[in-house]
Formats: sequence, structure tokens, C-alpha cells
Amino acid sequence: MADSRETVNYHAFVVGFPIKHSRSPLIHGHWLKTLGIAGTYEKIEVAPENFAGFVADLKSGSPGLCGGNVTIPHKETAFRLADEMDALTDELGAANTLWLEDGKLHATNTDGIGFLANLDDRHPGWDRHAERAVVLGAGGASRAIIQALRERGFREIHVVNRSVDRALQLADRFGPRVHGHAMDACAEVMQGADVFVNTTSLGMAGSQVPTLPFSTLASSAVVTDIVYVPLKTEFLLQAEQIGLATVDGLGMLLHQAVPGFEKWFGQRPVVDQSLRDLIIADLETHP
Repeated sequence: MADSRETVNYHAFVVGFPIKHSRSPLIHGHWLKTLGIAGTYEKIEVAPENFAGFVADLKSGSPGLCGGNVTIPHKETAFRLADEMDALTDELGAANTLWLEDGKLHATNTDGIGFLANLDDRHPGWDRHAERAVVLGAGGASRAIIQALRERGFREIHVVNRSVDRALQLADRFGPRVHGHAMDACAEVMQGADVFVNTTSLGMAGSQVPTLPFSTLASSAVVTDIVYVPLKTEFLLQAEQIGLATVDGLGMLLHQAVPGFEKWFGQRPVVDQSLRDLIIADLETHP
């Protein structure tokens, strides 16, 4: 099948509600052009009440699609409606990548892969001291981050959230190395930590963020943010001002797209500076 992809059009998608601001078509379109693959990748807006019908049509082959990405608010529903999923996705209870194979709809979640690949690329050796990580936020975006940090070998992962109940639920979900806390514990758990990750929307589009005691982190610590609009969030600026290493969230978006593209189009694309520059230019034009 892989050899025929040079002459046969394969069609993939990103589905969500709303979907107009997604950069995924720009990413995959760049790879299709660069690799000379005859295929398309489109945005599809589907309201929650219509998503089950969309998946049913996808399984039947009627939309002419080979698979696609799933974004807010459909990730958990996509997981439930898939026929097959891997163990990591099963633990998360949410899928962001779908593909048809042997008559079945398969699902995985590449958010954790994207998170780790971004840090590996932008700050090699960031996990050399995999002792303590602090994760701000206990929403849906935090699950893949917590799981990825645990799989990378961090001994302690401290989840800090406004609602301590949600943080404690994640600790129960991901095992004894994960601990849940209320926001007032932030200063304590940041002491000597090796990684700090913001998984909330704080700082998005220039919104206000609290001042955090980044100076108490280990001197070799890295601070990263899944927000990428703006590219340099207030949290990253706070950390940079005291000399800490920082990694922006754009690379997570780019790297999480790689496995899906390979599933749908048969070639593994590369996240390089030209792609990064393309997306940054689009963000500057259409923030």
C-alpha cells in the first residue's frame, strides 16, 4: 500500500468545534508539498452532537478519508468510539489521532510524544536530572504531560491546580509518583524542581499570569509552556529573567503531528526550522 501513495490521493483531516484557528492544515500541507505526496489535509468542523455520526461515516469509508487529528472537544469521545487503541491512550482516556487499518478505526494520543520531542529538540539533556517535575494545571491538556514525564522516569510529579480535587484525581489516575496539590503549595513543590510545565491557558494571548518563585527551581531546571500564542509567555519571560532555560510550546504542536502524518501518508516527516518559521509567520499574521 505504501508504494501506491505516490499516485493515489489520500485525504486526512483535523476535526473539532470550533476549528477555524487550527494550524494543522498548514503543518501537514507543508509536509505534503515538501515530500511530493499526492494528498490533502482539511479542517472539518463538527458539533459535539454530530460527532458520533461523523465517526460512523469515517468507519464506513463514505467521507473518503484515511484518518485524521481530533481536537477539542472531541478527544474523549473519539477514544470511546474507536475500535482499537494502544495502552497509553487507554490510560489517558482521550485520543488525538485516528486512522483506518484492516477495516477498523485505530486511535492513539501523540500529545505526550510531541511534548517530549519538543524538549529533546530544543533543550537536549533537559531530563538528565529526572527527579522532580511540577505541572501547573489539572485540565485535559495535563494528562498527556503527566504521563509523558512519568514514562521518561521522573521520580516525583507534582500537579498544582486551583481545584485540588482535580489534581488529586490525576494523582490517583497516574500512580504513586504523581501528587496533587492546591495552588498554595506551589512554592513548596517548586523548591529544587528540575522541570516546570504550564498546561493551563494562563498567558494565552497575553492574559495575566501570577508571579511564581522560579528562582527556587534547580539552577539547571527548564521551564516550558504548552501555550504558544504568544511564543514567549509571561511564565517563560519570568524564568528567563533569572537565567533559567526555557522552551516554548510551538514545538509540541509540530512534533505531535509527525506520527499521524506517517500513518496516513506513509512517510515520516521532519520538524525543521523551515516549518517552525512558517508557523511563526502565520501566528504573527493571524494571532
